Amino acid sequence: MVKLILVRHAESEWNPVGRYQGLLDPDLSERGKRQAKLLAQELSKERVDTIYSSPLKRTYATALEIAKVKGLDVIKEDRIIEIDHGVWSGMLVEEVMGKYPEDFTRWIEEPHKVEFPGGESLRSVFSRVKEFLDDVKEKHRDKTVVVVSHTVPIRAMYCALLGIDLSKFWSFGCDNASYSVVHMEEHRNVILKLNITCHLGDLYVEAHKAI
Repeated sequence: MVKLILVRHAESEWNPVGRYQGLLDPDLSERGKRQAKLLAQELSKERVDTIYSSPLKRTYATALEIAKVKGLDVIKEDRIIEIDHGVWSGMLVEEVMGKYPEDFTRWIEEPHKVEFPGGESLRSVFSRVKEFLDDVKEKHRDKTVVVVSHTVPIRAMYCALLGIDLSKFWSFGCDNASYSVVHMEEHRNVILKLNITCHLGDLYVEAHKAI
């Protein structure tokens, strides 16, 4: 069995305003930096053997806070990077709704059918995160692995772990600086904790519904 702790990065500078980030690379906000420290304190209670992170600043900075309290290095992993939002990258949700209304509706209602213009499809994200999870299960037997990623790859991981269709993508909460715990067993995967944020206290901010 592998104990998998899935972490969404702490709040970035763009999260509070609802701006699509994709592969663009804003830093953590001041609140996000404080959230990351609280998350690291929470996870200090856990045995952790390995930490993987998306290479973007908002994920890597979050992972480094966890690494500090555990005395570990952070392994950068491209397969868990955020989806490439293509032409949406850098745009506010309201701007996307006005400029690409049909694509926006499809993203909310039928995400499994979406390929962002100039960017990536959700199915492509699913393929790369599933490959990553298969590798984790093979390489880290009887270990605890922290994976610091983004909302789209994490939700795609839930679909892969549970063997459910990508049309259920939006069925999972995924707030900033949240963590979830999954037991990757031999013949099934069990979600024990999902989108835990109680460690954030007054620094908790609900995730934007469309990001």
